[in-house]
Amino acid sequence: MKEAVVFRRITDPGAARRAWSGLTPDLLEKARGRVITLAWIMFAFVTVGAGFDLVYVRLVIGALDPVMVAGSIIGVALAGGLVLIARSEQFTHLAVLHVALVCEVVICFFLALFTPWMSYMEIGDVPYVTWVTPLIIFFPMIVPSPPRLTLMVAIAAAATRPLGLALLDGFAGFEIPLARYVVSTVSPAFAVVLAYLGSRIVHGMNVDLAEARRMGSYVLESLLGKGGMGEVWRAQHRLLARPAAVKLIRPDVVARDPERQGMMLARFEREAQVTAAMSSPHTIQLYDFGIEQGGTFYYVMELLHGLNLEELVKRFGPLPPARAAYLLEQTCESLGEAHENGLIHRDVKPANIYVCRYARQVDFVKVLDFGLVKLHHHDESRDLQLTVDHSAGGTPAYISPEQVAGEEIDGRADIYSLGCVAYWMLTGSYVFEGGSALQTMVMHLRETPPAPSSRTDQPVPSALDRIVLGCLEKDPARRPQTVDELAIMLADSDVGDPWTPERAVSWWSDHLADL
Repeated sequence: MKEAVVFRRITDPGAARRAWSGLTPDLLEKARGRVITLAWIMFAFVTVGAGFDLVYVRLVIGALDPVMVAGSIIGVALAGGLVLIARSEQFTHLAVLHVALVCEVVICFFLALFTPWMSYMEIGDVPYVTWVTPLIIFFPMIVPSPPRLTLMVAIAAAATRPLGLALLDGFAGFEIPLARYVVSTVSPAFAVVLAYLGSRIVHGMNVDLAEARRMGSYVLESLLGKGGMGEVWRAQHRLLARPAAVKLIRPDVVARDPERQGMMLARFEREAQVTAAMSSPHTIQLYDFGIEQGGTFYYVMELLHGLNLEELVKRFGPLPPARAAYLLEQTCESLGEAHENGLIHRDVKPANIYVCRYARQVDFVKVLDFGLVKLHHHDESRDLQLTVDHSAGGTPAYISPEQVAGEEIDGRADIYSLGCVAYWMLTGSYVFEGGSALQTMVMHLRETPPAPSSRTDQPVPSALDRIVLGCLEKDPARRPQTVDELAIMLADSDVGDPWTPERAVSWWSDHLADL
């Protein structure tokens, strides 16, 4: 599954979360996004406002004050600087949020200084209320800082109101009575209370969301995808600097159909147990498994960087025969271990074969989703019927004839499905495409597939044609009898220029450099 979210650099995500009272990186990123929006609004507002004020002062008062000009330039520069900092990838999310809080105080200071100055120059008096008050109230709604930090920043921002009057009184020669100091401080003080209460609500909601995302020792960060069994999230270990993928199924998902609840949970638990029992590097690795207090089943697996075969072919077209053979051999390695342990995958399809960057290697295959796994010669009726409504299991476009017929199956059923996967890689087409799922399954049961070479414009070696059609034989006895045998056939066949690690690196550099 392709990772859909690209995170900006976070030097220490764990420290960032602790310092910002438990917010996860994706929540910090969303807060940063709001700061960027706010920065642009401030830049536009300050720029237009400064220009309007300068024109107003020039026309009404008759002369530009150097202090006013300097203040306008500083205000525009400050807002523009916040835009640049908020958008720069050189600054962490946390740093941007801290800068935004500092800007709140600085902006309030300028408002507390120049708004009374303009009013006094026009009417000889200072206003009771300025923009300082609403800014203090609404800023915590945009930047969800911890309540205590919000309180300290709000107090500092409110203090700029009497400070501004004092500076005007002391250095500009304004005559401001003491009573005006008191009255002008009331609304900022009231804003401080509202800002603190609002921060407790907004920040509390974010913390509650972060807590709800904790699965064992892992914190969910961003949704990677959804499926019939639940959701897959990018996650981070609370203590280790190791990202992971968490697959979970929530009680509310299965509660909509109580009759299937037992079956779905049993399948989920079986998938975790089976995956954890395998050690092939070409099988997705499982780190942890458990049930949260709220009844959420989850397991933690390695986070992969790449895309599955379905996405790969849809995005870049059919694969060269040598590359298809290269990926198939790796898939055979994973399935070989499963078959040796009496496990049949039953849902081999492009979406469950992931092509990724793994350590220093690329085009490294990982086989996923053992949710439909079957123990050979095992009576599944004792396991809450792990397939839905006594169905055959599997995916119609890749299902074997014996699964359609409801017959006893073994590893050769996975070999048939692997032949369908090879067909997809070479042609970008399904072996059979019926008008419905049922029609497609019947075609797998009865019809003879055309050779892959007849369904694509690229040349497919005859040896590879024969191997794929051999995997697609209706009679399991006429297929390769094991995935090891299939892997040997692929290795010995003439598929053109070999797909070497160097070719793989070159392809990834040209097409998936971001991964």
